[in-house]
Amino acid sequence: MKLKRIASSLLSAVLTPATSLIGQNAITGLNQPKVRTMSRNQLWKPVCGLLVLLSIPLTGRSDVVQDWDAIMQATVSAQPPFPQARFAAITQLAVFEAVNAITREYQPYLGTITAPHDASPEAAAAAAAYGVLSNYFPASLSTLNAAYATSLAAIPDGHRKRAGIATGQAAAAAMIAARANDGSSPLEFFLPTSSNPGVWQLTPSCPAAGGVFFNWQNVTPFGIRSASQFFLGPPPALTSGRYTRAYDEVKELGDVNSTERPQDRTNVALFYAAEAAALVFNDAARQISTARPRSLSENAHDFALINMALSDAAVATFYNKYLYQFWRPETAIHDAGGDGNDRTTPDPNFKPLITAPCFPSYPSAHGTLSNAAREVMEKIYGDGPFSITLSTSSLPSVTLHYSRLEEITDDISDARVYGGIHFRTDQDAGARLGTRIGDYIYHHKLRPEHGGECDDRFLRGNEWW
Repeated sequence: MKLKRIASSLLSAVLTPATSLIGQNAITGLNQPKVRTMSRNQLWKPVCGLLVLLSIPLTGRSDVVQDWDAIMQATVSAQPPFPQARFAAITQLAVFEAVNAITREYQPYLGTITAPHDASPEAAAAAAAYGVLSNYFPASLSTLNAAYATSLAAIPDGHRKRAGIATGQAAAAAMIAARANDGSSPLEFFLPTSSNPGVWQLTPSCPAAGGVFFNWQNVTPFGIRSASQFFLGPPPALTSGRYTRAYDEVKELGDVNSTERPQDRTNVALFYAAEAAALVFNDAARQISTARPRSLSENAHDFALINMALSDAAVATFYNKYLYQFWRPETAIHDAGGDGNDRTTPDPNFKPLITAPCFPSYPSAHGTLSNAAREVMEKIYGDGPFSITLSTSSLPSVTLHYSRLEEITDDISDARVYGGIHFRTDQDAGARLGTRIGDYIYHHKLRPEHGGECDDRFLRGNEWW
């Protein structure tokens, strides 16, 4: 590839004088001053910086990976949050596998896709995303066909384009096959077998069949070994001070008629009730990676990692949810008279601001998924400051502005408490769980092929060395 030839030339230009100097010093011996030499990895730092300059798009312009991430987000947006995350991960891993088969910069995910070095990675990315989305969402074919035609029209015809399309199609087919029996269907339900204090009971949004997504704990993860790999300790005891404080907070602030809830907290509660974590963090990642451009290969890698973490966080969340089967605040507040805690007073009229999802409370799913994404993104992009703007057609009067990812996860934590559907302890547990999953995904999956050269140890956001 052209970039590899440039890299070789740049490395030779840096290495040759250093090697000559080392050799010269060895020959002339004792009277020569010591020369401080650079290791091969140190020599790669300026080369990596130059390669980034050569390979990134102009600031403020998206590439085909980002374009198809936005198309994916629009296509899956009508799905429940956890299938959203699964479809996003399949799509972005297919895109990564296709692009990486050509650029060969990272360890592959499946490792079964081959491609000529001169194939078009842009054509591969578009074909991979289109292949996955058109398979799962045939009702969106007219929109997808138009977007695919637009993407391909921007790529010159010829061998490179044809080879890229073939690579993308192969990657899409391989990812679809890999997920054919992953446990995501059929959906299974759960009915509680006890009405003891602290045990989750059906809430008003529940179908008669019971708690939803009971099977999601058994969905095959994308990156972690198993759902039980990330095991949380139990929720706080009903008689503990931690539980009492969390109970009082949600009771005071989460009621639909609360006079203690500020308007901005009402806004975030309503906003994050409408927007799932996969949509929020894919949107944020596109904004960050457009403002601080990275190469097509890096974007394919980064979006794959982010969405792997989101989807696997959902799997681990449901393992812990149905393990502990902890009650929702509305049940707890209605039935506090029997919880054995004299400091929790019941309120039979309590009604949450937003509707509680039909599954147990601990840990918070939104908290787990969002913190998994944040952990991966902070490792890729750094801590900020960024310029992130979030909006939703479901709540057109509310626009949220953020400069750091932590601000988003803090708002999500508040949103579920001020929305009346989670205890703060649910949010804290979700944050711990998500952070661990994101850290694991980042450090164990899709690692750089060349032992870390040009990876995050040298490149972080726009800081090269």
